[in-house]
Amino acid sequence: MSTSIEQAVEARLVAAAPRMSTIPATLHYDRNDPFAVRMTFPAPATLEGIEVYWTFARELLVQGMEQAVGDGDVRVRPYGFDRTVVEFHAPEGTAIVHVRTGELRRFLHRSLSLVPLGDEHLYVDLDQDLADLMRDAC
Repeated sequence: MSTSIEQAVEARLVAAAPRMSTIPATLHYDRNDPFAVRMTFPAPATLEGIEVYWTFARELLVQGMEQAVGDGDVRVRPYGFDRTVVEFHAPEGTAIVHVRTGELRRFLHRSLSLVPLGDEHLYVDLDQDLADLMRDAC
Protein backbone atom coordinates (compact mmCIF):
# COMPACT_ATOMS: atom_id res chain seq x y z
CA MET A 1 0.00 0.00 0.00
CA SER A 2 1.31 3.43 -0.93
CA THR A 3 2.12 5.83 1.88
CA SER A 4 1.53 8.98 -0.17
CA ILE A 5 -0.84 10.37 -2.76
CA GLU A 6 -0.71 13.15 -5.30
CA GLN A 7 -3.55 14.70 -7.22
CA ALA A 8 -3.47 17.34 -9.92
CA VAL A 9 -6.05 20.08 -9.51
CA GLU A 10 -7.04 23.08 -11.57
CA ALA A 11 -6.67 26.32 -9.66
CA ARG A 12 -8.03 29.65 -10.84
CA LEU A 13 -5.86 32.55 -9.83
CA VAL A 14 -7.86 35.54 -8.66
CA ALA A 15 -6.16 38.64 -10.04
CA ALA A 16 -6.92 42.29 -10.53
CA ALA A 17 -7.88 41.57 -14.15
CA PRO A 18 -11.50 40.54 -14.70
CA ARG A 19 -10.57 37.14 -16.16
CA MET A 20 -9.15 34.57 -13.77
CA SER A 21 -6.30 32.56 -15.27
CA THR A 22 -6.19 28.80 -14.74
CA ILE A 23 -3.00 27.36 -13.33
CA PRO A 24 -2.09 23.75 -12.64
CA ALA A 25 -1.41 22.72 -9.06
CA THR A 26 -0.70 19.46 -7.30
CA LEU A 27 -1.95 18.37 -3.90
CA HIS A 28 0.28 15.94 -2.01
CA TYR A 29 -0.31 13.95 1.18
CA ASP A 30 2.19 11.65 2.86
CA ARG A 31 1.37 9.33 5.75
CA ASN A 32 4.84 10.05 7.17
CA ASP A 33 3.75 13.67 7.76
CA PRO A 34 0.14 12.90 8.68
CA PHE A 35 -1.02 16.35 9.74
CA ALA A 36 0.14 18.14 6.59
CA VAL A 37 -0.89 18.70 2.97
CA ARG A 38 1.38 20.25 0.37
CA MET A 39 0.10 22.28 -2.59
CA THR A 40 2.64 22.80 -5.36
CA PHE A 41 2.56 25.31 -8.21
CA PRO A 42 4.87 24.80 -11.21
CA ALA A 43 7.52 27.36 -12.17
CA PRO A 44 5.59 28.96 -15.06
CA ALA A 45 2.71 29.76 -12.68
CA THR A 46 4.81 31.67 -10.15
CA LEU A 47 6.24 35.17 -10.03
CA GLU A 48 9.68 33.81 -9.15
CA GLY A 49 9.77 31.41 -12.10
CA ILE A 50 10.53 28.47 -9.82
CA GLU A 51 8.32 25.73 -8.42
CA VAL A 52 6.63 26.94 -5.23
CA TYR A 53 4.93 24.83 -2.63
CA TRP A 54 2.96 25.56 0.50
CA THR A 55 2.62 23.09 3.38
CA PHE A 56 -0.33 23.47 5.71
CA ALA A 57 -2.65 21.49 7.96
CA ARG A 58 -4.88 18.93 6.26
CA GLU A 59 -7.57 19.98 8.72
CA LEU A 60 -7.65 23.44 7.09
CA LEU A 61 -8.93 21.86 3.88
CA VAL A 62 -11.41 19.66 5.73
CA GLN A 63 -12.91 22.57 7.68
CA GLY A 64 -12.39 25.22 4.99
CA MET A 65 -14.83 23.60 2.59
CA GLU A 66 -17.60 24.29 5.13
CA GLN A 67 -16.53 27.54 6.83
CA ALA A 68 -13.76 30.15 6.77
CA VAL A 69 -10.69 28.93 8.66
CA GLY A 70 -7.09 29.95 9.13
CA ASP A 71 -5.54 33.07 10.54
CA GLY A 72 -1.96 32.66 9.38
CA ASP A 73 -0.21 32.23 6.05
CA VAL A 74 -2.88 29.91 4.63
CA ARG A 75 -6.62 30.56 4.83
CA VAL A 76 -9.44 28.48 3.34
CA ARG A 77 -13.13 29.21 2.84
CA PRO A 78 -16.06 28.01 0.76
CA TYR A 79 -17.08 30.06 -2.26
CA GLY A 80 -20.47 29.36 -3.75
CA PHE A 81 -21.70 25.86 -4.37
CA ASP A 82 -18.69 24.27 -6.05
CA ARG A 83 -15.57 26.28 -5.25
CA THR A 84 -13.21 26.62 -2.33
CA VAL A 85 -10.90 29.60 -1.91
CA VAL A 86 -7.34 29.06 -0.72
CA GLU A 87 -5.37 32.18 0.21
CA PHE A 88 -1.59 32.16 0.53
CA HIS A 89 -0.12 35.11 2.44
CA ALA A 90 3.59 35.93 2.16
CA PRO A 91 5.71 39.06 2.68
CA GLU A 92 5.75 39.50 -1.11
CA GLY A 93 1.96 39.56 -1.31
CA THR A 94 -1.12 37.38 -1.33
CA ALA A 95 -2.15 34.76 -3.86
CA ILE A 96 -5.79 33.71 -3.94
CA VAL A 97 -6.89 30.64 -5.86
CA HIS A 98 -10.24 28.96 -6.41
CA VAL A 99 -10.27 25.16 -6.51
CA ARG A 100 -13.24 22.96 -7.32
CA THR A 101 -14.59 21.64 -4.05
CA GLY A 102 -15.22 18.24 -5.64
CA GLU A 103 -11.51 17.90 -6.45
CA LEU A 104 -10.63 18.74 -2.85
CA ARG A 105 -13.17 16.24 -1.55
CA ARG A 106 -11.69 13.47 -3.74
CA PHE A 107 -8.19 14.30 -2.55
CA LEU A 108 -9.24 14.39 1.11
CA HIS A 109 -11.17 11.13 0.77
CA ARG A 110 -8.02 9.48 -0.55
CA SER A 111 -5.88 10.99 2.23
CA LEU A 112 -8.38 9.87 4.87
CA SER A 113 -8.12 6.31 3.57
CA LEU A 114 -4.39 6.48 4.36
CA VAL A 115 -4.78 8.18 7.76
CA PRO A 116 -8.24 8.74 9.24
CA LEU A 117 -8.91 12.15 10.76
CA GLY A 118 -8.04 12.01 14.45
CA ASP A 119 -5.58 9.11 14.01
CA GLU A 120 -2.67 11.24 12.77
CA HIS A 121 -0.82 10.88 16.06
CA LEU A 122 -0.58 7.11 15.48
CA TYR A 123 1.60 7.74 12.42
CA VAL A 124 4.06 10.15 14.02
CA ASP A 125 7.43 8.67 14.98
CA LEU A 126 8.52 11.04 17.73
CA ASP A 127 11.77 9.17 18.40
CA GLN A 128 12.79 9.44 14.74
CA ASP A 129 11.71 13.09 14.54
CA LEU A 130 13.76 13.91 17.63
CA ALA A 131 16.77 12.04 16.24
CA ASP A 132 16.43 14.01 12.97
CA LEU A 133 16.31 17.30 14.88
CA MET A 134 19.34 16.42 16.94
CA ARG A 135 21.30 15.34 13.85
CA ASP A 136 20.44 18.61 12.08
CA ALA A 137 21.47 20.64 15.15
CA CYS A 138 25.02 19.24 15.15
